[in-house]
Amino acid sequence: MKNFLIFSGFLLLFSIQMTAQEKWAVELRPQVNFPTQQPDVMDLKIGYGFEAMLLYNFTESLGVYAGWGWNNFGIDEENEFADLEIDETGYSFGLNYVRPISNNMSYLIGIGGIYKHFEFEDNSGDITADSGHELGFEVKGGLVFELGNNFDLKPQVVYRSLSATADFGAVDADMELQYISFGLGISKRF
Repeated sequence: MKNFLIFSGFLLLFSIQMTAQEKWAVELRPQVNFPTQQPDVMDLKIGYGFEAMLLYNFTESLGVYAGWGWNNFGIDEENEFADLEIDETGYSFGLNYVRPISNNMSYLIGIGGIYKHFEFEDNSGDITADSGHELGFEVKGGLVFELGNNFDLKPQVVYRSLSATADFGAVDADMELQYISFGLGISKRF
């Protein structure tokens, strides 16, 4: 949560300095996550989360993004780890390509990296294990609907893959998580 507050403050301060050239945008995107490949020792439930992004467009179609996100996955009750849940938090960065389809609609594709880690939390919210940050990747696609006043609505599908080793004290567990996110972002261009 502390990282999110720092990142949000950075976005707010940075947005005050932006000019009206519409090269910059800030995006918030809640999402639902569906695991496609899960850790060997546990079955994950459908998760949820959100992303906060800062975007900069070099041209009308090509830009870069950087952001912070939090995603939560519950563990199926049939596992011995049923009292735990997994939080995946960290940063994402990459390239966006946006191309108009009509006057108020465009499609977007993107590819980038993620620098995230896993935290295992028990029912009381205490962290029982942490993997440390590792590099992964993401690929995304979606649509952009112009709403007016420089606001855009962005339904998106994102595929992410991350591998890390979680330290449970006496035992290290290799984690490989791949999932698909369906999100609905709202962005403001400056």
